[in-house]
Amino acid sequence: MTIASVDPTTGTVRKEFAAHTPAEVEDRIAAAQTAFRELAGTTFAQRAAWLHRAADLLEAEVDDVAELITAEMGKTLASARYETLKSAAGLRHFADHAERYLEPERPVDPAAVGAADLAVRFEPLGVILAVMPWNYPLWQTIRFAAPALMAGNTGLLKHASNVPQCALYLGELFDRAGFPAGSFPALLIEAKQVAPLLADRRIRAATLTGSVAAGSAVAEAAGRNIKKTVLELGGSDVFLVLPSADLAKAAEAAVTARVQNSGQSCIAAKRYYVHADVYDEFTARFVEGMAATTAGDPRDPATTFGPLATERGRRDVEELVDDAIAKGATVLTGGRTPGGPGFFYPATVLSGLTPDMRLYREECFGPVACVHRVADLDEAIRLANDSDFGLSSSVWTADPDEIERATREIEAGGVFVNGLTASFPGVPFGGTKDSGYGRELSAHGIREFVNVKTVWRA
Repeated sequence: MTIASVDPTTGTVRKEFAAHTPAEVEDRIAAAQTAFRELAGTTFAQRAAWLHRAADLLEAEVDDVAELITAEMGKTLASARYETLKSAAGLRHFADHAERYLEPERPVDPAAVGAADLAVRFEPLGVILAVMPWNYPLWQTIRFAAPALMAGNTGLLKHASNVPQCALYLGELFDRAGFPAGSFPALLIEAKQVAPLLADRRIRAATLTGSVAAGSAVAEAAGRNIKKTVLELGGSDVFLVLPSADLAKAAEAAVTARVQNSGQSCIAAKRYYVHADVYDEFTARFVEGMAATTAGDPRDPATTFGPLATERGRRDVEELVDDAIAKGATVLTGGRTPGGPGFFYPATVLSGLTPDMRLYREECFGPVACVHRVADLDEAIRLANDSDFGLSSSVWTADPDEIERATREIEAGGVFVNGLTASFPGVPFGGTKDSGYGRELSAHGIREFVNVKTVWRA
């Protein structure tokens, strides 16, 4: 099997790689296991020094890394630079805070359980398999790797097949930073080879960011082998606008939410529920803003967003939009695939969505928004929760009672009030329902892949 790096801007193959053979995969698993035995015996201070060095490398190489990201998955060069620097900041966060996050605890007075001393320790598990997506090829991986390595685990990176150069860069980064050789090697393998890896006793757990189908397959394989998983499986996030909202600010944020990363973001707003009292004004502002965006060369500073990452991804978007239009949805802007090279798709807004349309329930991984008129907050929350997904949400209102209700009743891993959904190293990230389980980032994320050990002493 050949793994190809295809430029989404032109559709041309930039570079091809041979998939790793079974012997090469075995070498990398063995290296990660050997590295774990060494890494688990190091101090937080030593691991932090190495992680800071990895951050130094990212910052020093930001221009080259950003170009690599843009060339492989098509996001704008400015966005790729931001992702690279955010990844460096994530490394530094866990270098500086991991020891505090994993500090031993004493949950009760030892005497209460008949002990002279009692402690709860957090110890590394071993080699963790990381199955990562292409849409944020650096950040999605770093937000697992940083806490995992600081906890004393090692990892195996099975990255998306369309970003092999990003995978190989990450597979070398931590070795270059000083970690024991083989602490985080990349595996260039097919997706169908992931589940069998979980039968290997040296691999102790897995994390995956990707589709519901991929997550289900990995969880099934892990379950058969009694191994923990953390899954982040996308979303169809809500953007709720109520009458007291600052409509100009909300509309501007709504555009950014839908076109950032060419709409290929799991936590980007996709379903827009707008109160009837402000629906016309908000929608007019939103459509005007979407129509004014520019899809084009991701290296051109004037470009708002670049192409979709793959030809298959663009076909998926086309099929969802075409299905909705055929069943009566109204196109307010966009909706037509442009001619020419590359995998471009315009910023698109649809209204009149009904439950028989695939787009009503399925996640659209492209710059497509669906606007819905709602009568009140009750209807908005009911429709927001009428989804298989529950990753995050964005609510726009100045009313304290509405804020309280929305943050309490929306079924999601996060609710952002008067701001865009985002991920931060010190804040837990994850979803509910088909958006997955477990958490990344923060103290919650670093504790996902540790052995919580009770130590009782008479």
